[in-house]
Amino acid sequence: MDRLTGQILIEDMTPAEIARAKRVESVLPALREIAAEVDARGEFHVPHIKTLSDAGLLGLIVPEAYGGLGGGLRDLCAATFALGTACPSTALTFFFHCSSASRGLLALEALEDGLFSAEEAPQVRAFADQVLTTMGSRGQWLANFASESEKSEKAAITISTTAREVEGGYLLNGVKSFGCATGVADRYLVTASLEGYDTAAGLCTFFVERDAQGVSEREHWDAIGMRGTATHGIILKDVFVASENSLAIPGAFTRCMQMSRGSFVGNQVAGIAVYLGAAHSLYRYTIGQLRTKTFADSKKCVGTAPYQQELIGHMLVELETASVWLRRQVDLESSETPILPKEEVVKRWRLCKGVVAEAAFNLGAYCVKACGTGGGTGNHGVPARALRDLCMGLVQAFPAERGRLMAAQMEIEGSEQAQFGTRS
Repeated sequence: MDRLTGQILIEDMTPAEIARAKRVESVLPALREIAAEVDARGEFHVPHIKTLSDAGLLGLIVPEAYGGLGGGLRDLCAATFALGTACPSTALTFFFHCSSASRGLLALEALEDGLFSAEEAPQVRAFADQVLTTMGSRGQWLANFASESEKSEKAAITISTTAREVEGGYLLNGVKSFGCATGVADRYLVTASLEGYDTAAGLCTFFVERDAQGVSEREHWDAIGMRGTATHGIILKDVFVASENSLAIPGAFTRCMQMSRGSFVGNQVAGIAVYLGAAHSLYRYTIGQLRTKTFADSKKCVGTAPYQQELIGHMLVELETASVWLRRQVDLESSETPILPKEEVVKRWRLCKGVVAEAAFNLGAYCVKACGTGGGTGNHGVPARALRDLCMGLVQAFPAERGRLMAAQMEIEGSEQAQFGTRS
């Protein structure tokens, strides 16, 4: 078999990683076939859930003991890259589903590291088991809702959604402005602030059923790109969550986050891999166009023209820049023996996200130029659609400018996330 799509990014896959990457490869045709329609409708293609679940991919990074495939960050990055070459919207939604696993995996690591007391441990383990079993043996889709529209000067998001303890559980109130798979996922994971706390120590995580009383969807928005991700968010009005579906131990969230190898929940690098996958696919499409289209007079392929070759050179630089930065970040966050201290890894992630996003978008602009009015400017044509998707990487989570600012502040002032702490 020729090189798998995921191996374009993760070049040194182990046999086990190759086996998991073959599962990803098997779903690419189904995603690619419907990608243009997903963009045109601006809706997540619900049948993709069964396609991915049947392939076992909803449990890609869930340990085998919980019914998953036992993959890690390298597997996830290879998968989101590959899926991004077929349907970026589905790839990004899949990434956010997989990011939910951190709520279980980091909790188990924190338990093993002795960060919870004997009294706290059963609740933490039960919640972690529920997260991982839902994704693994049950093969269900999770949506992870943390982001809100409110922002502070020093943080990308402010958690204003509240959780008030009542008999048997908690009442949640708030608005979540972003979370892929709104109205699609089987269950939601919601981050809220425990009543009485105004620091990160009060952050807690709750399972919320998609159709629970008090849950409604925000108004759908006409996104410029990544239109099939169902990111319009949810509204929570006195939503009751039973204690067994909650991890509401004060400080539990921050203790779990200490176990992350990278920024915050630690697997964010796989999200930006989606954009590199989309850029790579667009590059291959553009090169195909430049090789097959010919000039009417000379019959030479369009790609032989000096103007086109200048553009190709720029494309190669942008593609290689993004690839090198992303591979380096994956190495920093996945190496068995840590290469750099966590603070240095986080600093480089802040830079990496912006470099990859901007390089991918720049490549998209060059591709539109190279394809020209005959092949690049139809709104739902491959180049225009890809360019719209790639522009979303410029603003998702944090823009490159903010990333560079944060990295610079860390260089001078120290850790940006001192509130979450770090392990020695």
